[in-house]
Amino acid sequence: MEILQATFISSVADLAKCPPPDKPEFAFIGRSNVGKSSLINMLANRKQLAKTSNKPGKTQTINHFIINDIWYLVDLPGYGYASVSKSLKAGFGKIIDNYVLKRENLDCLFVLLDARLEPQKIDLSFLEWAGTAGVPIALIFTKSDKLSANELSKTMKRFKDVLTQYWEEVPPSFITSAETKRGQAEVLNFIDEVIRNSQENK
Repeated sequence: MEILQATFISSVADLAKCPPPDKPEFAFIGRSNVGKSSLINMLANRKQLAKTSNKPGKTQTINHFIINDIWYLVDLPGYGYASVSKSLKAGFGKIIDNYVLKRENLDCLFVLLDARLEPQKIDLSFLEWAGTAGVPIALIFTKSDKLSANELSKTMKRFKDVLTQYWEEVPPSFITSAETKRGQAEVLNFIDEVIRNSQENK
């Protein structure tokens, strides 16, 4: 798949004000400063589709973009900054909780992870929370250009080892870099495959 058209639709804090759930939807979420906006811009081949910032927690709304007039790309608020509750049971903030658990046309939630870091407690907690709720998940490791091939391999193994303690099957994962565009084709092809499978099963 190639993104030929990407158009901003809406930026809202209330799930009820999101666009009608009439198209496949793929959302991106991660800990603040994980490189989410840069990744979205890389996937879309746009410099400023999603606004980038050095300030953590910049995205505070649900941002919808329509892609190729076929599917929605959604930029969600980051978790792990001021808005995150101390208790896992209390969730990850009202906006995130409502969207992740109630958005009926969400085909996949891409959870972004910084490839340079050890598995972070907040990331593992979010994955456990969303996975337990039955949300379709895929992992995206960002900033791979900052690591050697050996370091990257160790990061992937660490995550896999941790996740296999709790998951029967580890979610699909992708290695990306907004700088080198690594992983662009793989992520977009995965989205294309999910859309095709969904249409065939209707």
